[in-house]
Amino acid sequence: MSKQEELDNIACTVRWCSNCELYFGRKNIVFGEGDPDAKLMLIGEFPEEREDVIGKPFVGRPGKLLEKMLAYISLDRSKVYLSNIVKCHPKNNRTEDQEVQCCINYLKKQIDIIQPKVIVTLGATATQRLLDIKENISKLKGTWQEFKGIKVLPTFHPSYLLKNFTDENRESVKRDFDKAKAMLTDIK
Repeated sequence: MSKQEELDNIACTVRWCSNCELYFGRKNIVFGEGDPDAKLMLIGEFPEEREDVIGKPFVGRPGKLLEKMLAYISLDRSKVYLSNIVKCHPKNNRTEDQEVQCCINYLKKQIDIIQPKVIVTLGATATQRLLDIKENISKLKGTWQEFKGIKVLPTFHPSYLLKNFTDENRESVKRDFDKAKAMLTDIK
């Protein structure tokens, strides 16, 4: 079975998932998309409202900014894999522990199938939930972590940057993406 077929099987399971309350309000699951052989995987917290409508991760203004961030390191979204911790849009734009617990194993299966060389976690929640730690993003941002032997680099979420777009934040994220690119080059 190909990696894409394995991912499609998990996506089918997620489509029928009713393990938490997010099942009732969703329009679509937002499982993830991209190259199943990607060396780089980017993980956010949850799909935003527009992503729920379209069924794809990182669309709208945050998605456009993420595409610019990827272009900065000479990649586009078709060459990476994009996903979220939670696969359904939460109405209050906040995830609860139960929702994360219901979805985190789906994400771990995606990672097991894709086997990226580098994961960039976008935002505090994605970082904390994937790595099962409590540290603040300001302490972890730009520092290499590890998940199942895979290098993980926490950075700011594009939505955060859109609300807090300063030269300092922009340069900081550029440095993080430079680190990710260098690591991808080093471990090929």
